[in-house]
Amino acid sequence: MLYLLAEWLGFEGILNLVRYQSFRAGATLMTALVIGLIIGPRFINLLRVRQGKGQPIREDGPQSHLAKRGTPTMGGLMILTSLTAALLLWMDLSSPFVWACLAVTIGFGIIGFLDDYDKVSKNSHAGVPARVRLLGEFVVAGLASWLIVSQINTNLYLPFLTGVSIPLGPAYYVFAAFVIVGAGNAVNLTDGLDGLAIMPVIIASGTFAIIAYLVGRADFSTYLGIPHVPGAGELAIFCAAIMGAGLAFLWFNAPPAAVFMGDTGSLALGGALGAIAVASHHEVVLAIVGGLFVLEAVSVIVQVFWFKRTGRRVFKMAPIHHHFEQLGWSESKVVIRFWIIAIVLALIGLSTLKLR
Repeated sequence: MLYLLAEWLGFEGILNLVRYQSFRAGATLMTALVIGLIIGPRFINLLRVRQGKGQPIREDGPQSHLAKRGTPTMGGLMILTSLTAALLLWMDLSSPFVWACLAVTIGFGIIGFLDDYDKVSKNSHAGVPARVRLLGEFVVAGLASWLIVSQINTNLYLPFLTGVSIPLGPAYYVFAAFVIVGAGNAVNLTDGLDGLAIMPVIIASGTFAIIAYLVGRADFSTYLGIPHVPGAGELAIFCAAIMGAGLAFLWFNAPPAAVFMGDTGSLALGGALGAIAVASHHEVVLAIVGGLFVLEAVSVIVQVFWFKRTGRRVFKMAPIHHHFEQLGWSESKVVIRFWIIAIVLALIGLSTLKLR
C-alpha cells in the first residue's frame, strides 16, 4: 500500500526504498511488533471481562495447570490484528501468494475463534465438532491451494536432491490442502504450555522468510539448485509479519501467561506456515523445520491408535510435551528445551538449500 502511495505522490526516494523486499520485511516486522505491544493490554483486559472464567482447564491434565484458571484465551485475535494491519501497509497488493496466505490465516482464525467461543461460552472442552471444523479447514485450504497452484507447477520437490521432483498433477491440489490443514492442526496441538507454540512458529517463519526470498530470486535459486517461483519473495514480508506479531504476543504469553492464543491463533499460524510452504515449493522442508509440530501431532496419533488397539498408553500423556511434564520436568524446562529443538531443526532445514 505504501508503495502505491509513494508512486502516486511521486516520492522517488521512498519509492526506491520500498521496492526492496528486505526493507519492507524489516519494516513489516517492526510494525506488527509495535501494533501488537500497543493493543495487547487492551485486548487482554477486554477478553478477561468478556470471558470471566477464561479458557477451561482440563481436570485430567497436569495438576500444575489448574493454577492457570481464569487466564483469558483467544489471544490469537491480537496476532491476527497486528499481522493483518502490518501486511496491508507494506505488502505488494498485487501478490496472489500473499492474498492466498492471508486468506488461510484469517479463514483458519475464524474457525479457531468459533471453536474457542464455543468452549468458553459453554465452559467445555468440546468446542466445534472435529468433523465440522476439519470440513471448514479443507474448504479454506482447498480454495487457497487453487489460487496458489494457479501460479506454480504441480511438482513436489525433494530436499537434498538437485533437479529431482515428483509430478503430482491434479493430485497436487489435494496434497497442498493436506499440508495446510496438517500444519494448522499440528501447531494447534503444540499450543499447550506458556510460550511453547509461538516461539517455534517465529523460528519457522524466520526460516521461511529466508527460503521465500531465495526462491523468489532467479539468480539465487539457480545457484542453490532450488525451484524458482517468481513472486514468492513477497512471502518474506508475510513471514516477517508473523514474526513481529508473534514476538508481541510472546511478550504477554511468557510464563506466567497473561493470555493464551487459543485455537484462534494456533490454527491460523499453522495454516499460514503450510500455505507459505506450498507457495514456495518447500513442503517437505516444512516437515523438517516444523519437526517439533510434527512430533507433537504424531504423539497424539500414536497414543490414540495404540490405546484403542491395546488399552495401554505409549506416553504418560499426549501431546508429548505433557509426557515430559509427567516425567517431572518443569513447564519452563519443557518449553526452553523444545525451543532449542526448534532452532536445531530450522538450521537443518536451511542446510537443505545448499546440500543438493
